[in-house]
Amino acid sequence: MKSEKISGVQVYIPKSRKALMEFAFANKKILVAVNGEKIQHANDQTRAIINRNVGYSDGVATVWALHKKGHEEAIKIPGCELWLNIIKEYQNSKTFYLVGGKEEVIQQTVSHLKVEFPTIKIIGFHNGYLTEANDVEKLINDIENKKPDVVFVAMGSPRQELLMERMYDKHPAVYQGLGGSFDLYVGNSQRAPKWWLEHNLEGIYRTLREPKKRIMRDIKLVPYFFKLVFNKL
Repeated sequence: MKSEKISGVQVYIPKSRKALMEFAFANKKILVAVNGEKIQHANDQTRAIINRNVGYSDGVATVWALHKKGHEEAIKIPGCELWLNIIKEYQNSKTFYLVGGKEEVIQQTVSHLKVEFPTIKIIGFHNGYLTEANDVEKLINDIENKKPDVVFVAMGSPRQELLMERMYDKHPAVYQGLGGSFDLYVGNSQRAPKWWLEHNLEGIYRTLREPKKRIMRDIKLVPYFFKLVFNKL
């Protein structure tokens, strides 16, 4: 599969979501969502994490950068949708393990998944609060013992990627970092309405809904779009 570096961050360019999923399963990869914010604010550590694994274009700003570099086939693949695509495609043939969120959120997530995907095989799950001294080791040991085919980790970057790499060292499988996708799935947070999504305006919608929370984040992305316009990425 082709890839391209954007400001030193390697992004893979699948022709479809299914192609990305097939590539991940064929090679047992860690999937990392890449958006303009991650590219603009990448440091040596976060850039190396993405480049060791499979970064994919989670945001439209990443897609635009790929288009500017001549990859017109590049498409946006929202991570909050991709994990559900994976479950739908492989619910009858793969086993799943979920990590992240508050205890009530992970419990709700598992319950909702079993209703939406009746044949899903969830062989383990754990909340994202690994606060005790041995919690991480116990979790990694559990995954090593149960050997799931797919592990979803919803804890935010780069924490989730660092944890997935530790898990992968003990048990190679398909891993995907999900950020706040569990909260989104159970209805604790909401995405933009369909029209805004179809016109690649989700970021603007979220800023309009939460200006105090997001305005500084958007301002910090201005240099990214400046570099995008003048082919400096």
